[in-house]
Amino acid sequence: MDDQILRNKSVVRDFTATTLAAIPNTFGRLIYITSLRDLSSGTYDHAGLAALYPQDAIQESLECCHHEIFQKILETPLSVQADDLRECLRGMPGSFKSTVSHWRQLESYRILPPGNAPDYLKELFFSNLRALLEILEAECSRARSSA
Repeated sequence: MDDQILRNKSVVRDFTATTLAAIPNTFGRLIYITSLRDLSSGTYDHAGLAALYPQDAIQESLECCHHEIFQKILETPLSVQADDLRECLRGMPGSFKSTVSHWRQLESYRILPPGNAPDYLKELFFSNLRALLEILEAECSRARSSA
């Protein structure tokens, strides 16, 4: 992974400085980079980078960034992940409670890991997200009952 970063340092620097830096939380960054990936082919597309760099460099760089963000989340304590996820979901359209509920029911988070992530890391991520969403949903219920 480090070799890929060095080979495509300018693409990674451009992407992190101009795009990812504007996203205030790690889950938001993961969601954004996932949105750049075509789910059928696994190919990443970013119009701004495409105007400046070859597609192979973009693909390799965004795969690498996706993996790094995913790893960062997994290496973060669950309490910090909960705060980050809470902030991310609060920034989405609609009510926080509705968003949490949809995420739990639809398991839309299942598309977030990079395609090349090992299955055991994907399962850890999914398990963590299920637990975090249960916690956030319980917080919503407690807030409603105490209001």
